[in-house]
Amino acid sequence: MTSSSPSRPIQTASRVADVRYEIRGPLARRAHELEAQGHEVLHLNVGNPGAFGLHAPETMREAIVRNLKSSDAYGPQTGIFPAREAVAIQFQERGLVDTRFHQVLIGNGVSELVDLTLRALLEPGDEVLVPAPDYPLWTAAVVLNGGRAVHYACPAASGFLPDPEAIEAQITERTRALVVINPNNPTGAVYPKALLEKLAEIAERHGLVLFSDEIYDAILYDGAAFTPMATLVEDTLCVSFGGLSKVYRACGWRVGWLVFTGDLERAEAYRLAVEKLAALRLSSNVPTQWAVQTALGGYQSIHELTDEGGRLYEARRAVIDAVAASRHLDLVAPGGAMYAFPSVRTDTGFDDHAFARDLLEHHHILVVPGTSFNITDPRHFRITLLPEPRRLTRAIEAIDEQLDDLLGKRSGEGRES
Repeated sequence: MTSSSPSRPIQTASRVADVRYEIRGPLARRAHELEAQGHEVLHLNVGNPGAFGLHAPETMREAIVRNLKSSDAYGPQTGIFPAREAVAIQFQERGLVDTRFHQVLIGNGVSELVDLTLRALLEPGDEVLVPAPDYPLWTAAVVLNGGRAVHYACPAASGFLPDPEAIEAQITERTRALVVINPNNPTGAVYPKALLEKLAEIAERHGLVLFSDEIYDAILYDGAAFTPMATLVEDTLCVSFGGLSKVYRACGWRVGWLVFTGDLERAEAYRLAVEKLAALRLSSNVPTQWAVQTALGGYQSIHELTDEGGRLYEARRAVIDAVAASRHLDLVAPGGAMYAFPSVRTDTGFDDHAFARDLLEHHHILVVPGTSFNITDPRHFRITLLPEPRRLTRAIEAIDEQLDDLLGKRSGEGRES
């Protein structure tokens, strides 16, 4: 039977319109179109180690294969015991000696766990303090779960570190949580212990849940030191996030975890609410959970990549050197993670999205515009450090050429006027 009413587009939920995730957005779709036309595109938009030949340790694959016969059934909604116990032991070794497996929940990557923890916490209109720039999943998950993301500034002039007093001034009666991303994506900033202590004190003073995204905890350069937030928090709840994706180069395996520490008694109902939501998806990926114990308890091969001479270290150095030689770029050298967040030296009305689009069309290099990370300054863009150093050097040179054309035309227009 044919309807007599005119055909109309399916209406999209209004909350989705407020979600930004341009790392895999229109520019990435255009890159795929160019590849379908036969062009080779350098993807600097995503921190995806396996796509650049950096693979998970063989011992982790062996652990999965050995346990495949035990992986056919659903697992517990909180994760299998060996994986949870391995994460608990890691926290014990970091000084949190009372950590037990029941404080750990395994998920399909940290992304799923961020969504579950915010869904169990927020009422409509509740506020969450989120760094700017941030990994945009955090802002999106707050919005999708009815909350309001209140961004606190982490400017380049301060080494991409926040001002604790400015953060505290943004707290209202609706503020429920404080998000810390350390080491930081997209900037590569590694937070000093003294700064983390101040952030922990703020969360404790105001009774905020402290969400600490630590997925890059072992990716550090030139002596940068990582301090687990959980070691600094006693009088409020701290939820720490980690996983196999980055340090262990296993993004596609989708294994992440969270650990509840701090004031657990006050947070018991909340912890059980998160577990209830986890039960709705039955269980996380069972086969790859078997690799967690091997990963955390085995040889930490990430240091071969981050120490001098290693792939990530030399890629980072190539970017630092290329930016130093650039005609148009500045960079706060990343102390950790696998990204750089350069800025363009210009005081004119720079359009980071137009720049990224033109760079893709003319040089077939895909970067992420800086405003995609919830900042207002349009002069930044993010690149990953995963390609080989020589490719990154050439990419920065191509970016300079694109900026020669863009900024040269703009100054010429200014002279003509």
